[in-house]
This record gives sequence, structure tokens and C-alpha cells, in this order.
Amino acid sequence: MSLDTIEPRRTSLVARPETFVEWRAVFAGAVIAAGVSITLLAFGSAIGLSVSSTAPTWRDSSSWLWLLSGLFLLFVALCGFGAGGYATGRMRSPTGLAETVESEFEDGMHGLIAWGLAILLTAALALAGAALASRATAPSGGALGPSASVAGENVIATELDELFRTDQRVIDSDIVYRRAEAARILLKTSGNRGVSDDDRAYLATIAAREAGISGAEARDRTDRVIAESATEIHRARVAAVLQAFMIAAALLAGAAVAWFSAAEGGSERERGVIPVWDWTLRRRNRPKATA
Repeated sequence: MSLDTIEPRRTSLVARPETFVEWRAVFAGAVIAAGVSITLLAFGSAIGLSVSSTAPTWRDSSSWLWLLSGLFLLFVALCGFGAGGYATGRMRSPTGLAETVESEFEDGMHGLIAWGLAILLTAALALAGAALASRATAPSGGALGPSASVAGENVIATELDELFRTDQRVIDSDIVYRRAEAARILLKTSGNRGVSDDDRAYLATIAAREAGISGAEARDRTDRVIAESATEIHRARVAAVLQAFMIAAALLAGAAVAWFSAAEGGSERERGVIPVWDWTLRRRNRPKATA
């Protein structure tokens, strides 16, 4: 048999319109996902399901509370991105074609795009809120500005209070600068070398002068504050790592649920049925693309 007698293999394709991204449906789903997520996060913060707080003792919370906060973030992702993904798939223009793997893929991709857009919207709102909150909670530094010791005030504020605690009258501008300077020194406790002997002696000197206490008492206070600062910074670092891991896991789960919710919404859009969440049987009986 010669090679010329072999007919080339042909595959029939289903005629379908040109594919494109329907941004109106994507934007609508993203807004819904962001709205549901922000609402649930506000509710969780109100009942204490958060790994960050303005309270000075929030890092003393148990690991069970951190785990519960992570599960709540997962719940928020499933609800928010599930609702947004379904709305994206359902609000797309009907194609009028039979359900195929390709149509399901297109609906899922629209849900995934809505997932990314919802993250951008939520992040923008969070950054705007954080900027406003930082202006309101940052210490007033006069000519030095409010950011003179924001990092130290957020992590080791109580230790700074203890270092310069006094019943004498102090000058506001001077104590603000000393707190910022002490905060920068105490933040070194998280490094490998820690606080050097020179910095330790300097902290004791300014503590004795600002608080009006003896040198021996200032040295004891400095040693105690340095040890407490190291513990607080370590707890803050652990909390930050756990929070980042929980957020990443929740976002990945949200991507998956946004995909499948959009595909489900697209399926019900083509069949013109009301939302009924019966994924397994419907997907098992879904017709496949014809070759």
C-alpha cells in the first residue's frame, strides 16, 4: 500500500461563534465577590475572628483562635467567589449551543478572570482603608511627622511605654523622638546579633534621663524591655506568616470555586433553569463534545 492511497484523517468541528471576554459579566461577578467578602470579613472582625488587632495583647491569643480565623477566611473565599463566579457565568450572553467541554471552559475562564478582578478590587479598598487608618492611629510627631516610629508603635508600643514610664512632666516633641529612636533599637532584637552592648547602655541612659530614675533601675528596665520586645516581635512574625499562609490558601480555594461556580452558572444559563446546586449528577450526565 502506497502512502498516496492513505486518506488524511479529518476531524469535524462544531460551528461556534468567536470567543471573547464579556467584561460586563466579569465586572459584575467581581463586584459581587468583593462585596460578599468584605461584608463577611467585617463580620468576622467584629466577633474576633482575626489574627491582627490594635489591642496590645492580641498576640497572646491561642493557636486555636488562629486556626479558627484561617477556617473563617476559607469560608469567606468559598462564599464570596462562589457567588461572584456563579453570577459571572449566569450573566454571560447565551450561546444557543449544546453544552460542551469548550463552553464549560469558557465559563470557567470568565469566573477565573472575575476572581482576579475581585482580588484587585478588594486589595485596593484594603490599601485605601489602611492608609486612612494609619493616619488616624499614627503617633503625632509634630515637625517629625506621624511616621517617625510607626513600626515600633504597632509592634512594641507597650514596651516603649514601660521604658519611658514616669510621673514627671515631659516635653512632647522630645519624648516622641526618643520613643522612635528606642523603637528602632528594640527592633534589632529580631536580628541574629540582637541589641549590642552600646545600644543597651544608650537605652538605659535615655531611659534614666527621660523617666527620671536611677541608673541601676534604668538598666534593669532596659533589660526587661529588650527581652519582652524580642518575644513580641517573634509573635508578630509568626502571626504574619500564618496570616499570609491562610490568605494564600483561601485565595487558591477561591480560584477553584470561582471556576466551577461560573461553569455551573453557564450550564444553567444555557438550559434556562433556576439555580439548583446539584453538581455531581448534572456534570456526570452532561453531553460531551462530538468528534
